[in-house]
Amino acid sequence: MAKLILAIDDDKLVHHIIEESLAGFCKIIHAKDGDEGLRLANKYNPDIILLDIEMPGKSGFEVCQTIKKNELTKDIPVMFLSSNIELADRVKGYSAGASDYIAKPFNAEELMARIKVLYEYRQQGIKLKYDVAHANKTAEMAMTESGDMGRIIRYVGQSYHANNFSSLSEYFLAFFTHLDLDVVVVFWYESRGIFYSQQSAVCPLEQELLEQHRHAQRFVDISSSTIINYPKISLLIKNMPVDDSAKFGHYKDLFPHILEITNEKVITIQNNENSYEQATQIGIVLEDIVKQLDSQGQAKNSIAKQLIEQLSELDSAIKVQKESDNICDLTSYFTKLDKTMQLFTSANSDLAFIKCQLKQISETRNGLLASLRSNDSEVVLQNTTENNDIELF
Repeated sequence: MAKLILAIDDDKLVHHIIEESLAGFCKIIHAKDGDEGLRLANKYNPDIILLDIEMPGKSGFEVCQTIKKNELTKDIPVMFLSSNIELADRVKGYSAGASDYIAKPFNAEELMARIKVLYEYRQQGIKLKYDVAHANKTAEMAMTESGDMGRIIRYVGQSYHANNFSSLSEYFLAFFTHLDLDVVVVFWYESRGIFYSQQSAVCPLEQELLEQHRHAQRFVDISSSTIINYPKISLLIKNMPVDDSAKFGHYKDLFPHILEITNEKVITIQNNENSYEQATQIGIVLEDIVKQLDSQGQAKNSIAKQLIEQLSELDSAIKVQKESDNICDLTSYFTKLDKTMQLFTSANSDLAFIKCQLKQISETRNGLLASLRSNDSEVVLQNTTENNDIELF
């Protein structure tokens, strides 16, 4: 079924550009102002809404807020179309409930690409909704201990068994389900961010906000949302209780504990990945040394053959001297023989050195792999033997 796009803009030229850009890609319905846009959104429930900001009557921000308050339309991704490109405007758009923001003028390829992303984002959100009931049940079982600190201690035990970001995110997000908070978490791994959310897919604007504020202060408050930053993890809480000052302050005191724990776990996962990479590199070096051994072995055989030939030449020269009773100068034979012996000794020394390197690298590699396997086995063993029904507080 073709995607249905609702374009809300007071500029006829913009409608024309959108129509031409998306021709054959999706079906488009048009609204000239906010009131008409809200009526069409309720009537047709489009897949995506393209929304201008500056319009007569209701502004785009007001229209977006109304869409997000309506149970029938709140899950429709909204993309703002605006000539304002400042971060403050994007933040205001996000606070109003938008999922993406594109600056005017835009080209057809960019608009189509962003619509594809938003469409996939909504489809993921629809799919994830079916998993929420199962996730909530799992979270309730995981949060049997009473008290927030008890839940943190439980999370510490759970996170110990997480060996990748996917499993770590499941335990991490389950912590917030009990609190009725909608959150997005990003693990900063090497030069990229790995994003997870427990309620829906992570929209492009949420990713942009987290990336923009990655190196900001520890707490960043944006309307009813809060970002908490650590070097290896950032958390976006989309529905902080700003009207309840006591709970708001309590959360700001509580959440850094779990983020600090998770930050150290991310470092551990990254170190383990680096260790496996080192083991792989050692394997490559070992292969190179084996080739060197083969080459040195061939060189040694060649020198040995040369040595045998020179000894034979020297023996023949001595026999000739004895038979002719003439005194010959054998210095050149001995000189060549001496040089060949030096080469033979050097080749033996090189082989011994390479074999010593091979032994040391093999021991290092085996020790590294044994350590990594030991860590994995320890996690599995503790996971099967540990009693998780600990009563806390």
